[in-house]
Amino acid sequence: MTTQDSVRAEEAPHGVEVEETTAAAGDGGTEGGTDGGGGDGAGPGAGGGGRTPRRRRRALRWTAVTLAVLICGTAGTGYLYYRHLNGNIKKDVLNLGDHKVAEPTPNAAGQTPLNILVIGSDARDSAENQELGGARETFGSAPLADVQMLVHLSADRSDMSVVSMPRDTLVEIPKCTDPEDGTVHPASEGRTMTNQSLGHGGPGCTVATWQELTGIHIDHFVMVDFAGVVAMADAIGGVPVCVDANVHSRDGQGHGSGLKLEKGTHPVQGEQALQWLRTRYGFEDGSDLARAKAQHMYMNSMVRVLRENATLSSPNKLRRLAEEATGALTVDPGLDTVKKLYDLSDELRKVKPERITMTTMPNRYVGARVEPTEDAEKLFRLVREDIALDGKGEKQKKEQEQEASGQEPGQGSGEESGEESGESSGDPAAADAEIAVQVLNGTRTDTLAPAAGRAGTVADLLVEKGFEETVADTASAVSEDRTVVRYPSADLAGDARRLADALGVPSSAVERSTDVSGVTLVVGADWREGPAYEAPKEDDTTPESAEALNGADESACMHVNPAFTWS
Repeated sequence: MTTQDSVRAEEAPHGVEVEETTAAAGDGGTEGGTDGGGGDGAGPGAGGGGRTPRRRRRALRWTAVTLAVLICGTAGTGYLYYRHLNGNIKKDVLNLGDHKVAEPTPNAAGQTPLNILVIGSDARDSAENQELGGARETFGSAPLADVQMLVHLSADRSDMSVVSMPRDTLVEIPKCTDPEDGTVHPASEGRTMTNQSLGHGGPGCTVATWQELTGIHIDHFVMVDFAGVVAMADAIGGVPVCVDANVHSRDGQGHGSGLKLEKGTHPVQGEQALQWLRTRYGFEDGSDLARAKAQHMYMNSMVRVLRENATLSSPNKLRRLAEEATGALTVDPGLDTVKKLYDLSDELRKVKPERITMTTMPNRYVGARVEPTEDAEKLFRLVREDIALDGKGEKQKKEQEQEASGQEPGQGSGEESGEESGESSGDPAAADAEIAVQVLNGTRTDTLAPAAGRAGTVADLLVEKGFEETVADTASAVSEDRTVVRYPSADLAGDARRLADALGVPSSAVERSTDVSGVTLVVGADWREGPAYEAPKEDDTTPESAEALNGADESACMHVNPAFTWS
């Protein structure tokens, strides 16, 4: 192999062979095999004398967990074609916000979770996108992030969690600076719809908005628009979806995606796949929540289809998929080559469908919009702490084993409260002596008066522990059932978690709040006396309000609103 060939082999994705010699058109070489388990089969020269150069076309097998945006394939058709595909991929800045969330600390095996934000843009700045659903008056307007899904891959790569946020969720969008022209988009005044974040400088502002809300470190984003979904879905082939009655998503005023299906299970692809993913009118209550459920069903079904057909046998179909997939994506610099995308897909492919859990952020209505609930914060905590949403993670297994043996959860497991601290999670924190802490007495209940002097007692305790900048607030009258640590902005998150760690307060009781001006400890009714805080047992079950859907559930079927059925 020449030096140039060596360079080409190093730059091509693992499992994709570059040509060492020029293969003639119509080469009769066989397709690369698949064992269904992710193996690449025999290497060059296998299956015969091995001396005649053979041209293998191997698919980049994509686990489809992100609408079709992480689905991409290519073949070993040479270095130049590989370079061409790299040129198709568009990239943008990962995070446009001022505050960062540090990466989590690796587990004992040196592994860390992986979080990818998937964004579906309604950009209508092309004739093709206009034809697929854009009103003419919206041409050239700021794009909206109408689909937002956080894909969380566990540190040990055994399970995957997906959290969808409805597009009309009310959030605070942080200040973002457009990387192209330097335009500064100020932070939103109060709360506004989360889908507007994309128009504040690009996908990096949507990432910043998610991180500010959830405290979850996001490693990558992948964005696709209307036309990209259609092209990629068409190149992939049909994905089975189910409706429990005939449905036509169109009302008397012409609103709706136009989806028209008969009752039962049918494969959808191309424009019909986009209609399915966009449908609100016709599914359940016609809300964005019903649309998210339909998207989850589509994604789960696509995962199952691709695992059953891991290799594309047609070179033309393979090339088409490679062209459409790479041309449809906008990604952060960490995913801007076919090799990087392949490496990501290889990680995602390790998870079996039965360990994939789709959820929707728990929410409640505020007029016509929605806002996160307390259950949403619980769901975010489970993701932050890499706790499996299907209840089958390592932490849950250990706790179940301990309960069966009569142990208290956490005993002998090495899961001390310190492992959930800001310091252990990798969040930046100042030195203890430099962290300014305010302590409030929140021990009052409906039946008990506040425990006298509690704020001062706990403040003295913190000073002894090295938090020298601690003061007691004896003027404020508050009431909290359980002890909490609150902080006002992302740059103080690490300090707040460090304080919680020092006291043994669980990370679920560390909250961001605009009601405080700095790191604030509210001593709750669960700590009325004594120098040591005894944390209550954590509830690591996925909230029912998240409407979890298992990736292996083939019985899932969308309920059709009777007003949108036909005969």
